[in-house]
Amino acid sequence: MSKTKTHEVLQSPAFQKLVKNRWSISLTFTFLMLFVYIGFLMVVAYQKETLKMPIGDSLNLAIIVGLGIIIFSWLITGVYVYWANNYYDAAVKEIKKDL
Repeated sequence: MSKTKTHEVLQSPAFQKLVKNRWSISLTFTFLMLFVYIGFLMVVAYQKETLKMPIGDSLNLAIIVGLGIIIFSWLITGVYVYWANNYYDAAVKEIKKDL
């Protein structure tokens, strides 16, 4: 691809919108995960007794919350993959088709 064509694609509104959407989604999910993880660390640092609360005979709240964080990270990864496969990839194909 020539430099002028590359520059044209990079300056196109469709490409600019694609980049903006990708950054928006990526940063949103990053901040969500950071909020959940740092929130957990803050609870560990300042409310240890809360996490010691027993649930059943051999479980406590900390284990449940830890598993919840892992499941949450899988879910937001799945949502991102769904978005990328259904929207991002389609937009990339449209931009390539215009070339």
